[in-house]
Amino acid sequence: MKTESRSKEETKTYQEWFNLADSDGDGRISGNDATKFFALSNLSRSQLKQLWALADVKRQGFLGFTEFVTAMQLVSLAQAGQELKSDILKTQSKFDKENIKPPVLEGLDALVAQMSLTISAPPEVNGTPQPQVFPTNRWFGSKSSKKLSLNSVTSIIDGLKRLYIERLKPLEVAYQYNDFVSPLLTNTDFDAKPMVMLLGQYSTGKTTFIKHLLKCDYPGAHVGPEPTTDRFVVVMSGPDERSIPGNTIAVDADMPFGGLTTFGGSFLSKFQCSQMPHPLLDEVTFVDTPGVLSGEKQRTQRSYDFTGVVSWFAAKCDLILLLFDPHKLDISDEFKRVIASLHGNDDKIRVVLNKADQVDTQQLMRVYGALMWSLGKVLNTPEVTRVYIGSFNDKPMDEGFVSPLGQDLFEKEQNNLLADLMDIPKKACDRRINEFVKRARSAKIHAYIISHLKKEMPAIMGKAKARQRLLDNLEEEFAKVQREFHLPAGDFPNVEHFREVLNGYNIDKFEKLKPKMIQAVDDMLGFEIPELLKKFRNPYD
Repeated sequence: MKTESRSKEETKTYQEWFNLADSDGDGRISGNDATKFFALSNLSRSQLKQLWALADVKRQGFLGFTEFVTAMQLVSLAQAGQELKSDILKTQSKFDKENIKPPVLEGLDALVAQMSLTISAPPEVNGTPQPQVFPTNRWFGSKSSKKLSLNSVTSIIDGLKRLYIERLKPLEVAYQYNDFVSPLLTNTDFDAKPMVMLLGQYSTGKTTFIKHLLKCDYPGAHVGPEPTTDRFVVVMSGPDERSIPGNTIAVDADMPFGGLTTFGGSFLSKFQCSQMPHPLLDEVTFVDTPGVLSGEKQRTQRSYDFTGVVSWFAAKCDLILLLFDPHKLDISDEFKRVIASLHGNDDKIRVVLNKADQVDTQQLMRVYGALMWSLGKVLNTPEVTRVYIGSFNDKPMDEGFVSPLGQDLFEKEQNNLLADLMDIPKKACDRRINEFVKRARSAKIHAYIISHLKKEMPAIMGKAKARQRLLDNLEEEFAKVQREFHLPAGDFPNVEHFREVLNGYNIDKFEKLKPKMIQAVDDMLGFEIPELLKKFRNPYD
């Protein structure tokens, strides 16, 4: 009881300190707030730099209350003479963490007195004080401004939202980027938790892999030797255990799956969300997919664009795991198409050779060689793909097959893969920036292509013939655009897919090139995004 009461008192103290440090009352400690408040600890600048890096583990550029408490605990440990290493809090036992006392902050009382004098009164409306708030939703309905002010931006993600609505979205709307490449982004696309998608042929252990990580079943999980998962299942955090149908998720404004409505009702009937309370799901969302068909089963066509859905999820995901079974190394035509649809997301792909304990060491070497040979023909990259070998399930390893050396290998590989997964939340903010910049470059190239096609159309006569000529020679037109604007060939969209979509449009109705819009995106990439990152970097750099 004593520990519990002391914990409540400490929480109350930390909350008071947090409110004191949070100068603008937005629930976030910015770099400027931190430099003033943390100076009371009398730690050196190098210690404070390391402290901020450990507390802002997700690199958001600010500290919420939880991160602030972590920072205060780190201050206490540093004041006690401990070195601030990356694993310092992991090495502390639960008991030790609970007994880390609040740090000594010199001059705190003086700061309280100073703050009470300097904090200005909130604005009044009809004589009533109004709290100052910074709603992020307003940026998705606001008019564009000429110059982006970073003063009212409270985090990197908020800054990206604002840059999108004011700089990039006008370009996407003008050249119908959402019809050709990717739906327009919404608030939830920026705020969504990191996602991990699992792909593979049926019975390679995708569902079992998720259960192994969660260490429990989740709603709607089916496991069997036949193709049991017949739908896309998003496994995410929720207040209770339940399954939500696809049509409901797609229209939920709080979920980032609105873009899936473009794949129609046939797909949405094969899509569901499994929610459950779980600490891992508080950080990461998993996407379980139907087993990719092989052999005769491929001839039965799916009722929706399977590769299109995979491509949509691939663009949103932070990590894509391709699972293989030692007894199913043949890559079917459908699986080839699925892997081809991941083009542009190669850096997210990890290969997992699952159920490796079902073959002995000599066979495993042959299986590994065969897998690398098969992947070399499908993944068109000169680099060797990282392959994790192991048996990702809760069953004990078959010691008849696996030698002590094999067990040691599996454990190390499993730990490496788990470390890769645990790093995802830490890299989520960096990934958002990376994806945003990729999207901006893609939208620019799309605008150049669309305006070029419009320019090639005649003013009055022969429009039908000119349209057909452009469709037939689309690859040559891409090459012209590339040469004219000095663009990298690898950034251009897939010609066949572009032609298929373009076929349903009247090219004559497209917009001409608008240099001001292109310049706005160039300025965003060249100046505004670097300024945003500079504003929210480690304040002690």
